[in-house]
Amino acid sequence: MTWGEVEKRLKENDIIIVPVGSTEAHGPHAPLGEDTFLVTRMAELVALKVGCTVAQPIWYGSHPYHHMGMPGTIVVPEEIFLGQLRAVIAGLWDMGFRKQILLNGHGQEYVIPTAIHQFAKRYQVPGIFVNLNWYHAIPEHFKTKEEGGSYETHFIHSDEVETSWCLALFPELMDMEAAVDTKPRGYLPEGHVDKAGNLLQRTIAWYGHVGLGPIEVAAYPEGVVGQATLGEAAKAQKGLEALLDYVVRLHDDIRAAFPPGKLPPMEEMTQRPKEEIEAVIKGPLAEGGRSIYTLGYPT
Repeated sequence: MTWGEVEKRLKENDIIIVPVGSTEAHGPHAPLGEDTFLVTRMAELVALKVGCTVAQPIWYGSHPYHHMGMPGTIVVPEEIFLGQLRAVIAGLWDMGFRKQILLNGHGQEYVIPTAIHQFAKRYQVPGIFVNLNWYHAIPEHFKTKEEGGSYETHFIHSDEVETSWCLALFPELMDMEAAVDTKPRGYLPEGHVDKAGNLLQRTIAWYGHVGLGPIEVAAYPEGVVGQATLGEAAKAQKGLEALLDYVVRLHDDIRAAFPPGKLPPMEEMTQRPKEEIEAVIKGPLAEGGRSIYTLGYPT
């Protein structure tokens, strides 16, 4: 979008979806940018429906310890990833997008909320900043056939479930003839540690440990944790429709409560001086306005 197109859009709809992905190994059948493609395609479909804006995606993400060493996986240290997210949030806010949905497509849901709260603590400006992990919006659509769902196995990584979603959203980037299967394993009996997205609601989150299972490069050099060959677009279709419906509803509810230009009440969102907040809300090019960076730098 050009600068002029952005200014016009802000008058019509000042909500923006930020796809937050990663670059990592997803087996021989799926692209390294899979996590980014997933949330970018989702965001585009929502934007076509509601008229909001989609930001350029975050291509490189944070990773848990067990991802270390896998070729194709680019591990960004947490402090750098947090700094990048804070900077993106600040830049979009200064641009006029004060309502932001960070749509996450990667196993970094334990990091993103920290970036949001660090931004809020530093700047204390009114706005809406939401971390939405796409799989958390529709947990009922990840059930196995035994549980009344579509899948043979539970969601882990580049497996039946994730491959099915990729085939539903970007089949042109997939090479199913190269798909392989592996057998997931841990060191304790099933029931303690959760799997991807913590969708099984087990006591220990998938990221809440080190040592209860092997690292990927040792146990799954194929880059797949599960049965990728079982992936089918049809298995993800109902879940995809439900997810898009939810994101549209979230967008519409935010826009109904806060139409373009309206923000949460200043006196309930910050303890900074009123004149200071009013100036940055006006923006750096308005008379009497200021940039958000006059309040601080997103270090």
